[in-house]
Amino acid sequence: MLTILAAGSVFFPGLFLLSKQCLKSIPALRWSEGDAVIVSARLVSSVQAVMASSAGYIISSSCEDIIEDQHWLTSTYIMFAVPYFVYDIYAMFMCYWYKLRVKGHEEASAAPQHMSSALTSYLRREFLMVLHHVVMVTVCFPVSVFWRQGKGDYFQGIMFMAELSTPSVCLGKILIQYKQQHTLLHKVNGALMLITFFICRVLLFPYLYYVYGRYASIPFHMVPLSVPWHCNLGAALLMAPQLYWFSLICRGALRLFMGTSRSQRPRTSTAAAKELQTDGTALPQPANGYNTRSTEPELATH
Repeated sequence: MLTILAAGSVFFPGLFLLSKQCLKSIPALRWSEGDAVIVSARLVSSVQAVMASSAGYIISSSCEDIIEDQHWLTSTYIMFAVPYFVYDIYAMFMCYWYKLRVKGHEEASAAPQHMSSALTSYLRREFLMVLHHVVMVTVCFPVSVFWRQGKGDYFQGIMFMAELSTPSVCLGKILIQYKQQHTLLHKVNGALMLITFFICRVLLFPYLYYVYGRYASIPFHMVPLSVPWHCNLGAALLMAPQLYWFSLICRGALRLFMGTSRSQRPRTSTAAAKELQTDGTALPQPANGYNTRSTEPELATH
C-alpha cells in the first residue's frame, strides 16, 4: 500500500516538473515559467483522467456481479491517485498565481510578500474545488479502500470513468488562457465538454441507481428508499458540485455560441462607414483575427 502511495506521490509531481522543464528548454518552444506551469498542470490532469477512465473501464467491464465481484485494480488505482489530489491543489494555486502576475495584479519583485494574500484569494475563489479535493483524500479514499470491504468494485469503476470529461475541460482552459475563443477548435471542444460532462458526471449517479435497481429487481424510483441513507447522502454530496459546475458550463456555452451568432450578423452601412478612415480605407484587422473588444467569457470549471 505504501509503495503504491509513494509511486503516485512521485509520478504526478514528477510528470509536472518534467513537462514544465521540457516546455521551457526545448529550443522550438522556450516558454516562460508561467506558461509552462499552466500548460503542464493541464497536461498532468489530462493524463490522470485518461488513466482513471481506462482503469474504470477495465474494472467495470470485468465485473459480472456488480456487488460481489472484485478487481485488483480498484484499490490499487485509488491509492495511486490519492497523491494526485494533494498535488493538484498546489498546481491549481501555481496556475492562479501566474495568472495574477500576467494580469498585472502582482509585481514579480513583490511576489514573496504578496504570496499570502494570493493564497487567501485563491482559497476564496476556488473554495469548492479545493473542498472537493480535500474530501476526496480525507473521506472518499478511506471509504473506498477500507469501508467498502471489497464490495461494489463495479460502481467504483464507473465513477472512475467520470474523468472522461477532464481532458476537454483542460483544453478549453488552455485555449481561453491564450485567447483562442474565436477558433473552431474552441467551439468544437466546448460542445464536446458539454456532452461529456453531462454524460459522465451529471448522469453518473442516476445511472448507478438504475443499474442497482435492475440488479436488485427494484423499480428505479424505489431505489433511493431501498439503499442505506448514507449512500444517498454520499451520492447527493458528490453530485451537487457537478450540477453547479455543469450550470457554469452551460452558461458559458450559451454566451459563446450566442456571441458567435451575433458576430456573424451582416453589418449595416452605418457600422461599416464608421470603420473607414478619412482617406476611405478600412481600418486594419488584428493580425491574429481576434478582436479583443469581444472577448468571450471563460467556461468556469475544472
